[in-house]
Amino acid sequence: MSRLLIQSHQEFEQHLGKKLGVSDYHTITQDQINKFADATLDHQWIHTDPERAKKEGAFGSTIAHGYLTISLLPLMWEQVVDVRNFKMLVNYGIDQFKFGAPVLVNNNVRTHVWLKECTNLRGISRIKLRVQMEIEGSKKPAFDGSITFLYHFNS
Repeated sequence: MSRLLIQSHQEFEQHLGKKLGVSDYHTITQDQINKFADATLDHQWIHTDPERAKKEGAFGSTIAHGYLTISLLPLMWEQVVDVRNFKMLVNYGIDQFKFGAPVLVNNNVRTHVWLKECTNLRGISRIKLRVQMEIEGSKKPAFDGSITFLYHFNS
C-alpha cells in the first residue's frame, strides 16, 4: 500500500476534509494483550484469562483492552501518511471516542483516517484526524473518534 507523502503544513491543507487512507491489517494476539496488561497493570480476566473468558465471558474469548486498540494509532497513522520534514511531533488530544464493538483475540483490525482540521498556529501545524478502527468481518467499528497532533515542521 502506498502512503500519502506530506512535507509541510500547506500539503496537509490540500487534503482537508478528505479521507487520507487506511492502514494495513494488524492481528491482535493474546501475547500482545498480555503485554499491554502488564504495562498498564490492567489484568482483568476478560483480557488475560482465555479459559475463563471462553466459559464466563460474553464474547467467547478474551478481548483487547480498549486503550490497547487506541495505542495502535501511531503505528497505523504511519502506515497511512508518511510525514517528513518536521522537527517534532506531539500528541495533543483525543476527543469523542466511542467504542462500538469489542476486538476479540486474533481479530484483524485496521484504521481509516480522515483530515478534519488543519490549523497553522504560528508555524506549528495542529492536525485533527477522524480515526475509525475497522474489525475485519464486523459491521461495527472497534472505535470512532478524533485525535490531534502538533507537527513542528522545519522552515
